[in-house]
Amino acid sequence: MDKRDLSRLFQTRIKSLLNRSGENQSAFAQSVGIDRSALSQLLSGQSTRLPRVETLLNIAERHSVSLDWLLGLSQDEGITGELRPSMEIEEGPDNFERTLLVRWHAEATGSKIRYVPARIPDLLRTPAVIAYETSMVHRDPAAQMIETAFRLDYNRQPGTDMEVCMPFQTLNDFASGNGIWSELTKDVRAEQLGHMSSLLEELYPSFRLYLFDGREKFSVPYTVFGPYRVALFVGGMYLVLNTTESVLTMQRHFDGLIRVAKVNAHEVADYVSSLIIK
Repeated sequence: MDKRDLSRLFQTRIKSLLNRSGENQSAFAQSVGIDRSALSQLLSGQSTRLPRVETLLNIAERHSVSLDWLLGLSQDEGITGELRPSMEIEEGPDNFERTLLVRWHAEATGSKIRYVPARIPDLLRTPAVIAYETSMVHRDPAAQMIETAFRLDYNRQPGTDMEVCMPFQTLNDFASGNGIWSELTKDVRAEQLGHMSSLLEELYPSFRLYLFDGREKFSVPYTVFGPYRVALFVGGMYLVLNTTESVLTMQRHFDGLIRVAKVNAHEVADYVSSLIIK
């Protein structure tokens, strides 16, 4: 389902909930924590963007429907739904990550999210770096920018708790223009590092980045969404583990990366700034 189809389905389901509630638009909007103009925009379909995670959670809770149904991932309105298999593969075209990320982040609200990125963490990337990286794999940069904006918006909300761990060699290679970043100009790399350092200072301590030595430890990219699931990114799709045992195992693996970190979260903004080549 592409972004336009998802938006139309979401619009239909919001209209259904509004009609079912018997409330006028002002009362409905107030009940889910948004203003009437925001609700009118959702109902009109003027934008293909979904609401914030907090708004989706409020709508689902207030009207006793599942997030899967609200986001068009299920025809079952019920909160419980079917039991999930222990392992799934989620794949699809551009824009599918947006829907999955909304659901997974929403379900993990109030829990710690642990994240090992493939390269620079998504929410810390500049548009120029997104455009460069997506051009190499022939993906839509606009879709990736939407995903980055969503992740950043999520981490700016009160009560979020995210830890990120990655090799410091990845940042060193980026700063020097090595490897896949060899065709990225020095100015673009400097802009990215400055942007990253500023966001790390802004988001700390609810967002904490740790750097380990990639010669001592190795990790595939993955995200642990609270106690609910692990999503391992394997390029264009996710291998999703749903069992409690799998989640606990990956939590322990992540905590092991934290224990051997060479640069701790309170130091990392300065470390990133120090990599900018004048």
